[in-house]
Amino acid sequence: MSSPPLRERKKQRTRQALIDTALEQFTSQGFAGVTLDELCERVEVSKRTFFRNFTSKEEVAMAPLEDLWRAFLVELTAVQPDGRPVLELARDAHLAALDRMGADWAGRALLSYRLSAQTPSINAHSLHFCDNTTRAAMDILRNWLDGREGDPRPRLVVDMLVAAFRYALADWAAGLATAKTTHDLAGRFREAVDSLPGSLALTARPRRLPSP
Repeated sequence: MSSPPLRERKKQRTRQALIDTALEQFTSQGFAGVTLDELCERVEVSKRTFFRNFTSKEEVAMAPLEDLWRAFLVELTAVQPDGRPVLELARDAHLAALDRMGADWAGRALLSYRLSAQTPSINAHSLHFCDNTTRAAMDILRNWLDGREGDPRPRLVVDMLVAAFRYALADWAAGLATAKTTHDLAGRFREAVDSLPGSLALTARPRRLPSP
């Protein structure tokens, strides 16, 4: 596979520098403690260059996780339905997206997750992005089914997948292991998805009343 043109590589390096510097500064000084001017000055780029890559400080803070979900949509679009359960196909597309992330992605994703948990405006941005991604994924899944409007199944499949990843991400971020790897996150995500059928089939035991 040929490498991207020089101009594209320079653009990618600038974007990555903005992400890495933003995550470092937001983590050490607090999200509100770093202005956009200060961030651009640190990376030695103009605000115009920043806005060519991101719409806001919130977006640059969430870039690693948003890049993962964009890759998921690409993988999902490329899936050729083969008769397997839709949730299984979507899970594998997400695992393929995780596999596409670079070697340093896990550390960046961890910082993004922690910033989102601590900062209401980043969390709000993340929820809005998640809603748009969910809708895009639903449109893809409808093409695998009969495309009928009002069918709740595509939405529920995507919601279950998102819930499984959120659980896996939170479990991974809180884990005791010092080295946070993408491989470990992928394993936790797979386990979470595999637990969904059993979760739906859980039955509650009758409550025992105390003896008189």
